[in-house]
Amino acid sequence: MPGKLRQATHLLRIVRVLAYYNLDEYLVRITPLKPWLFLFHLFPRSKDNAPRGQRLREALQELGPVFVKLGQMLSTRPDLIPDDIASELSLLQDRVPPFPGDQALLILEQAYEEPVSHHIVDFNTVPLASASVAQVHDARLTDGTEVVVKIIRPGLEPIIKRDIDLLFMLARMGEKYSADIRRLHAVDVIDDYNKTIHDELDLMREAANASQLRHNFNNSPLLYVPEVYFDHTRTNVMVMEKIHGTTVSKIDTIVEKGIDLKHLSNNGVEIFYTQVFRDGFFHADMHPGNIFVLDDGRYAAVDFGIMGTLSDIDKHYLAENFLAFFQHDYRRVAQAHIDAGWVPEGTRVDEFESAIRSVCEPIFAKPLCEISFGRVLIRLFRVARRFNMEIQPQLVLLEKTLLYVEGLGRQLDPQLNLWDTAKPFLEQWARREYGPRAFFKEIRRQAPMWWKMGPRMPMLIHNVLEQAGNGTLQLSQPDENLKQLKEETRRGQKKLFHAIVGSALLISAALLAALDGYTPIMAGLAPLSSWVLGGLGALLLFVSWPSSE
Repeated sequence: MPGKLRQATHLLRIVRVLAYYNLDEYLVRITPLKPWLFLFHLFPRSKDNAPRGQRLREALQELGPVFVKLGQMLSTRPDLIPDDIASELSLLQDRVPPFPGDQALLILEQAYEEPVSHHIVDFNTVPLASASVAQVHDARLTDGTEVVVKIIRPGLEPIIKRDIDLLFMLARMGEKYSADIRRLHAVDVIDDYNKTIHDELDLMREAANASQLRHNFNNSPLLYVPEVYFDHTRTNVMVMEKIHGTTVSKIDTIVEKGIDLKHLSNNGVEIFYTQVFRDGFFHADMHPGNIFVLDDGRYAAVDFGIMGTLSDIDKHYLAENFLAFFQHDYRRVAQAHIDAGWVPEGTRVDEFESAIRSVCEPIFAKPLCEISFGRVLIRLFRVARRFNMEIQPQLVLLEKTLLYVEGLGRQLDPQLNLWDTAKPFLEQWARREYGPRAFFKEIRRQAPMWWKMGPRMPMLIHNVLEQAGNGTLQLSQPDENLKQLKEETRRGQKKLFHAIVGSALLISAALLAALDGYTPIMAGLAPLSSWVLGGLGALLLFVSWPSSE
């Protein structure tokens, strides 16, 4: 009961904030809440006539870190929400007052279960940055190496649980009573957000992500990933090499250092495509605060809490889509979506192709340097949703990352042409993955398994042929298909039985009617028994007649 009371109190606070910013318009579509909307008139309201997106952003900012991060996530989903709201939510700042440095030292001591000085020294109690989930301090290892120490904010778990439970309740209620909210897949969105925010609370996971990305770009001339010191890292503490670079948004400083902006812009696009198509593992939080430029012109990345992964199948169909897009081959785009299983198998290719063309052709009428390929992708997903495309989490992260990369690239070089940069890379990738070299590489990879299986193949083939010959060969198939096949067979056998019996009764009726010297009870021109047998036979034949199914 106390828990429900706390939840009700928290809900009332949310109502008060929404009322102040005149946001009851978002709740009128949820039927069970309508009788309670009078509560909005009990709270003071702002006289500000700001656009709805701005009002929503300010309300989320006031509601606290969990709602701020939810708004940030929604800002990357313009396939779900209107453009004006998405662009306004992208302005949300994940900044909160820092917790005291003494408390940070206490958390370190509890995490290490020994004096902090055994791990780090010169710990600066004034944080370099403070956000809703964690804050960062600079320090040194005992050997003098400069590091940054990321510490999870204390007391977050109960706050996150309270807010997520409430969001789930509102999402379920909304989906039950509002078609618009069902269309947004509100429960799926909150579920995805729940996983994301809990992943960010596990710094061992983030450390592993950083280590993997560092391995992928080891000795790269394009990207530098700082080293993680696992001996000093725990679930709520991460220690990482400190980098010295310029935030990518400080363009004047980058120019003063003599770095070519056009070259830097093209390198950013190449890094993106390398992560996606070579590694299938990409940094999915590439906003300007997480990207630096080193003095030698390389990029450096930090904050690895959100990473995207792609399977080989995903990579194949994404490359197909990208190349087909740039070549205006919309049928190939539509077919790639169906082949990947992103839209239902029965989707008509011609209708899907026509819908894609109607969205993309007006965009491609512009010069390529003016086209936002991220926006093209968003519009494509909106079209695909009309054809029942299921939400693909990996594609959502990819869409968000592409928007970041494109935005950063155009800040550095307004004439950035994604096609000129991407086309050679994609074509090279296609040759590498599907050319003769890839074929022989796959043979080499499979050879040990074939070598192991080779001696067993003659016996396996013999067993299959022997079972087929004596009728004992059994072919397995999915249980659901098997049940359906059994049911159809049973119905067929039943109908066949009825047909045979019905035909026999009709024949018997005809024979009785034709017998000479037989004096049965008559009913009109035929014996009564003929009428009875014939009627039963006709009924059974009618029951067994094949249906239109």
